[in-house]
Amino acid sequence: MKHMLNTLYVTQAESRLSKEGETVVVMKDDVKLMQIPIHTIGQIICFGYTIYVTPPLMAFCAENGISIVWLSESGKFLGRVEGAVKGNVLLRREQYRWADLPDKTLEVARNIVAAKVNNSRINLLRWQRNHPAEDESVSFQIYKLADILGRISECADIDKLRGLEGEAANSYFSVFDKLILQQKNYFQFSGRNRRPPRDPVNALLSFVYTLLVSDVRSSLESVGLDPYVGYLHVDRPGRPSLALDIMEEFRPAFADRLVLNLINLKQIQSGDFESESSEIRMNAEGRKKVIVAYQNRKREELEHPFLNEKMEIGIVFLCQARLLSRFIRGDIGFYPAMVWR
Repeated sequence: MKHMLNTLYVTQAESRLSKEGETVVVMKDDVKLMQIPIHTIGQIICFGYTIYVTPPLMAFCAENGISIVWLSESGKFLGRVEGAVKGNVLLRREQYRWADLPDKTLEVARNIVAAKVNNSRINLLRWQRNHPAEDESVSFQIYKLADILGRISECADIDKLRGLEGEAANSYFSVFDKLILQQKNYFQFSGRNRRPPRDPVNALLSFVYTLLVSDVRSSLESVGLDPYVGYLHVDRPGRPSLALDIMEEFRPAFADRLVLNLINLKQIQSGDFESESSEIRMNAEGRKKVIVAYQNRKREELEHPFLNEKMEIGIVFLCQARLLSRFIRGDIGFYPAMVWR
């Protein structure tokens, strides 16, 4: 349970990745930027259209179960190279059967949504403790999220559950701007927008969510689950529905807090963004800052509320994948979605 492989993020334009012995070498303009043992890497993520990976390295990574992912500079998924599918075929067959059983689908999805709403409420409660008399709108949304949590526990229809999840997200994001305490002249939030993000806060959220879903997907694949067959998100070609499902548990307390800290601690500023047409995105320096902060956040420790074990946050992704696989196999009686304290 203590094993966590690193993700190699390559952000330098026109970098060249190659194989040298049992290592990955990153070069640019004939200068070696780094050389990393292959056994320490879980996946490679390349940003931009000008990063070249040699065919021998692609084959080597495929043989060793290391995926190579290409994202646009703004974090949009472009493609992935990976080897043969591994894992327990019996586990995947049961996962597929469950996807066609409404009661099983609802049971997993309800726990995930309840955890997400609870974690969103915790974010607002943390703000309220530090700013008890500043804004009644936050208190109202805390009350509203508690009411939605009660309705989730009684919900017996997957479509109604998705509606409650959407209602909770609207409630939470309606006061998200209140949680931004610094640099308000530039970092203003009036609601979620994406594809493309039209303001710096949404650009940050979308970028961090992209990093998060990639980590969750890798964790699911490592335990033998199919990341494309989920229970909350509707199946669509090319959509990693199960990864998006599990990611919901981590959005508020992991990703959103990271974004708020970056802004409120002034670790990222207006100079880290650029605009193109109606899209706002981070520049190369901004992406580096976010990736470093993201990796540092993954190294922070917490006590897992179900396992009662202290671990790095990055390992929790793998724990949740393993707990879901154990539930599907019948080893435990329910799926304990991640509830943050």
